[in-house]
Amino acid sequence: MTAGPQEISEQDLQAYVDGWLDPARLAAVEAYLAEHPDEAARLAAYRRQNEALRTAFAEPGSETVPERLLVAARGQGPGRPLAWLARAAAALALVAVGFGAGWGLRGGPETSGLARGDGAFLVQQAAAAHRVFSVEVRHPVEVRAEEAHLVAWLSKRVGVPLKAPDLSGHGFRLVGGRLLPAADGTAAQLMYEDEAGRRVTAYMTANTSGGETAFRFAEDRGLAAFYWLEGPLGYALVGALARGELIALAKSVYRQLEL
Repeated sequence: MTAGPQEISEQDLQAYVDGWLDPARLAAVEAYLAEHPDEAARLAAYRRQNEALRTAFAEPGSETVPERLLVAARGQGPGRPLAWLARAAAALALVAVGFGAGWGLRGGPETSGLARGDGAFLVQQAAAAHRVFSVEVRHPVEVRAEEAHLVAWLSKRVGVPLKAPDLSGHGFRLVGGRLLPAADGTAAQLMYEDEAGRRVTAYMTANTSGGETAFRFAEDRGLAAFYWLEGPLGYALVGALARGELIALAKSVYRQLEL
């Protein structure tokens, strides 16, 4: 075997799925997979999901904007007191058409477009907030991570017990957070940063619809996001990262939220 199991990281495996490995590293990963059939099966499933994504993106822009989003844009939908936010989200929906095919942590791949389903509005707001605040130098957050009341304050305002996931194992430290308006109330944004200055934001809001979604992926103009609705919470992790790197972060977040 070219490389021992301890030398093969999740990043290597995701790069293998995406076809990014150089020949030497590819040989090491293939040798590892030959001795680990369970991992080989998992990566084969990921490759099938990639094929589903490519199929979904084959004819971008061919889908129409759902009527429920157009209603929100006109400010006529129930539970949309912030008309300006609804209009902004509807504008984001226009660039979201043709996006996304997601896959579930617990289930198989999905091929529904981003503009369909309960999570669309959530991820649009999360992406918009990331674009605004991730570029800030002096004021990236409202409350710094060192302040003990950060999570308690955000939990109280959002109305859902929140956690600040620890992403230090992936090289990202918590910078802090801020309170944001959301279509149905308030949302919290936590910001993480690595040594290279790359930033990832976690957007959390109450799941007022009561619906649930699988774990889904979307991307637009250099940003990628994994998002889901489950129980009392809607959650989106957003960053200008490769899909493989972001999925590792999202899995870590998901597991920590389940504890």
